[in-house]
Amino acid sequence: MANTKELSVEDKLRAIYDLQLIDSRIDEIRNVRGELPLEVEDLEDEVAGLSTRSEKLKSELEVIEDLIKGKKNAIDEHKEAIKKYTKQQESVRNNREFNSLTKEVEFQELEIQLAEKQMKEMKASIEHKKEVISQSKERLEVKSNHLKHKKSELDAIMSETAKEEEYLTEQSAEYQTQIDARLLAAYTRIRTSVRNGLAVVSIERGASAGSFFTIPPQTQVEIASRKKIIIDEHSGRILVDSVLADEEKEKMEKLFSKF
Repeated sequence: MANTKELSVEDKLRAIYDLQLIDSRIDEIRNVRGELPLEVEDLEDEVAGLSTRSEKLKSELEVIEDLIKGKKNAIDEHKEAIKKYTKQQESVRNNREFNSLTKEVEFQELEIQLAEKQMKEMKASIEHKKEVISQSKERLEVKSNHLKHKKSELDAIMSETAKEEEYLTEQSAEYQTQIDARLLAAYTRIRTSVRNGLAVVSIERGASAGSFFTIPPQTQVEIASRKKIIIDEHSGRILVDSVLADEEKEKMEKLFSKF
């Protein structure tokens, strides 16, 4: 293609319409993927979150089990202390010493009761956490399988379209270099402001494609003459005549048929 400074208006229209056809094809490829990439990303985050939660719960279980072991050891120590104080009561010299040892025994018994109560609460906590871990494990398995399925689905689509998308993206970049900056800026601005991404459309049945507003006959003649860039006053899109559009579509079909 000629240098952008040497392009006629017709050449500019053909180039910008070709760019539109290429970009629309890229849009189609990406639409096939739809929300799949986001779904996969969300599922990956959810699986990671569930895994982290399960690991945290397992760590908490280990801490509680260690605490229970500590309480058991403490109970054993309290029982030994009770034996020691009870034995000492056998050789006391007065009531004051006997009462003092009795209080020590009572204190140790209270400590045992407290430790047993705490152990009971810890064991209940362990059972609850085990139940949560079990539920999390089931949910993690379901989500992991769902993620595997979605990733497989996405990989299949990507493998079918990746080369074509890469090639067309390169072609789009190449065509952009052949269009003057002002026209390209207008194309980009229009394309990003409309939902279907169509910045350049042809005339169909006297109206711009996708529009119900009739274009005046004189304007249609000007569009067909290809002497200047004409913007549809209703949609804001760049307009080309149907003959030029059909010719460029046929040319681009050959490009697309490589894949």
